[in-house]
Amino acid sequence: MRRMDRPTATTRTGPPTSDVEVLQALNEARERTMALVASVSDEDLERVHSTLMSPLVWDLGHIAAFEDLWLVHRFGKRPMLRPDMVDVYDAMETPRAGRGDLPFLGPDAALEYMDEVRACALEVAEDRGVGEGILHELVLRHEQQHNETMLQTLQLARLRDYELPDGASLPRAPDPAPTGLEMLEVPAGRCSIGAPAHGFAYDNERPCHRTDVRRYLIGATPITNATYLHFAEGGGYQRREWWSDEGWAWKEEYDITRPGAWTADHTAEWRLGRLEPLDLHRPVVHISWFEADAFARAHDARLPTEAEWEKAATWDQERDLAHPYPWGNELPIPGVHANVDQLGRGPAPAGAYPAGASPCGCMGMIGDVWEWTSGEFDGYDGFAPYPYREYSEPFFRSGFRVLRGGSWATRPRVATPTFRNWDHPQRRQIFSGLRIARDA
Repeated sequence: MRRMDRPTATTRTGPPTSDVEVLQALNEARERTMALVASVSDEDLERVHSTLMSPLVWDLGHIAAFEDLWLVHRFGKRPMLRPDMVDVYDAMETPRAGRGDLPFLGPDAALEYMDEVRACALEVAEDRGVGEGILHELVLRHEQQHNETMLQTLQLARLRDYELPDGASLPRAPDPAPTGLEMLEVPAGRCSIGAPAHGFAYDNERPCHRTDVRRYLIGATPITNATYLHFAEGGGYQRREWWSDEGWAWKEEYDITRPGAWTADHTAEWRLGRLEPLDLHRPVVHISWFEADAFARAHDARLPTEAEWEKAATWDQERDLAHPYPWGNELPIPGVHANVDQLGRGPAPAGAYPAGASPCGCMGMIGDVWEWTSGEFDGYDGFAPYPYREYSEPFFRSGFRVLRGGSWATRPRVATPTFRNWDHPQRRQIFSGLRIARDA
């Protein structure tokens, strides 16, 4: 596949504070997108690897079309470069299962479209700056979120010759190694939930509001492979009493007996095209909400509510305030605070980043694995759609479950404690795990 030269970007972990830094961040995101597909053949870019996911080349065209709409047309007040591609790359109008049949652009044409749109967006920025930068941040985070989606596709594809760019080595497990069953108490009381009014956030993260949360216990770390292995081999997929009716029906219909990436003998798991021995100290990954719920029931526990998860991640009881991140104000530094954007082929050992502990002592709440919560996806009281209705509102009260915290594949600026991911309860293509909670 042909690769196009890209301008060199300065990598930042903090939000852009000037026009130059905004454009550098956009260029860095594009470099990452290109690096993720650099070792993928044109044939594999166009192939439907799973009906749960888009062809990778569709993602490339969609990234370009989104930037075309928001930075060229809406912000720049110019005609879209490819209005003929609007319907093809409309995520709401083209469900993933049918995208392989769409007349999407081929690899070379998609790359050319990406370059043309970026050149036009840069012309607009040179002419009028980036304004408040909100739409540029929207486009930036959209591309970064698609980077993780593309990694999900590559995980399902299991391309044996796939190479990750600049994969980082992971730390050793702490001694003693956590299991995920260790619990911490979070006192009762009021706390703030949601993103503040200033800065960038998605509409479903607002408005920020105060709520009462009763005293509860929450896992000090996510559940590890070792602990989940004990559940799986101890009858976890056979004990009917641990499963909801819907979860049991799903498990039986699809003969689910283990997490999505594990081998049948429970000794190894797939990690982006490589079969590696099962690391017992890492958080379990690629489990559905149904599996997470059954595991929690089997341990006389439950999944945390969204408010419980966010309070445990951010709330400083002594100072009666919420930190923007578990450790303070700065975005996560990969390899210091959290296992985000490390491209180390999966989660780090549980508890490996004590510098990222939350005020109540929870570790790994940002990065490693998305953590299922108990609630159905819905808007907060006072919700207002922005900047377009289709981002969140059509999914409210439709059975989707919420995941929090980000994964090893999430970019730092996306992995905020207020960010709300969501998916169907049966989905396992996400880099998803769990943390348990109990009433105190």
